[in-house]
Amino acid sequence: MTKRILVTGGAGFVGSNLTSNLLSDGFDVTVFDALLRRGSQENLAWLQRHSNRLHFVKGDVRNFEAVKNAVAEVDIIFHLAGQVAVTSSVGDPRSDFEINALGTLNILEAARQSGRQPIMVFTSTNKVYGGMEDVPVVEEPSRYIFTELPNGISETRPLDFHSPYGCSKGAADQYVRDYARIYRLPTVVFRMSCIYGPRQFGTEDQGWIAHFIISVLNGRPITIFGNGKQVRDVLFVDDLVRAFRLAIDKIDKVGGEVFNIGGGPPNTMSIWAEFGEFVKELSGRNILVNFDDWRPGDQPCYFSDIRKASELLDWRPLIDKATGVRRLWEWASSNLELFERSWQPST
Repeated sequence: MTKRILVTGGAGFVGSNLTSNLLSDGFDVTVFDALLRRGSQENLAWLQRHSNRLHFVKGDVRNFEAVKNAVAEVDIIFHLAGQVAVTSSVGDPRSDFEINALGTLNILEAARQSGRQPIMVFTSTNKVYGGMEDVPVVEEPSRYIFTELPNGISETRPLDFHSPYGCSKGAADQYVRDYARIYRLPTVVFRMSCIYGPRQFGTEDQGWIAHFIISVLNGRPITIFGNGKQVRDVLFVDDLVRAFRLAIDKIDKVGGEVFNIGGGPPNTMSIWAEFGEFVKELSGRNILVNFDDWRPGDQPCYFSDIRKASELLDWRPLIDKATGVRRLWEWASSNLELFERSWQPST
């Protein structure tokens, strides 16, 4: 029987890449998206040219009736819709809560009430671990390093929500886990590190790799918050999509589980002291940057321990950071008109 798939936020960066992958494999996919984020309309138009198996519903996860209608007949839900910026959550915590926490509860309740027990994969965040002030970190010339955690942060790390964004995503994260326990919904949580790749319209608030690359290509100024030595593990979007697909294929084994998903130790880099050298090499010129204060909840060092995903999903990143950054640079360089085009969010 053909599986019916719903991707909330399917016109976003990760959602459009996932949807494209599913369409290419012959699945019928419904994208449920409010088209509020920059680039979502361009991504949707790209998907609509891609396949006639795509069905689009313009809707908001805060609207329970719209969510119920979208979920009613599906077998698999990839819940990617969300408010994604810490800074936006600080400025408007109510909207952040309603989209991330209430929106996810709406998806879960619609799934439960459908009676179909659909599989659900939810994209959480490493921000659920908070500032991790208790983890020993040392500052080196170009980066911060963990002194006691060479494999990174594992899923056993206690939760410590920091910032309204951390709270809203963390609450959603825990609801998704608990619906697996209480209602036997087959759910999986991905606590994701920094994802990057084509179709990413990065901004100063979210999607820093794409934001820096797009800014350099368009001659726009760059502001670094903090000293630029903050370390993250980066994961190319194709590797993330493969992890999504494996979670569905192995749901009998991984239902109810939580995974830290990122590039892991081999794919770490500091956000400017090291990444800036990548961009300088690609652009062939020096890049002027401004520095500003650290932002709330910004971790000096974070990278995921991905051994659980390796063991249970038989997954590991295949695209190294140098290759991935180069591929994003090439895509952005070839699509400058997408970033130059004026775009206003829908209301």
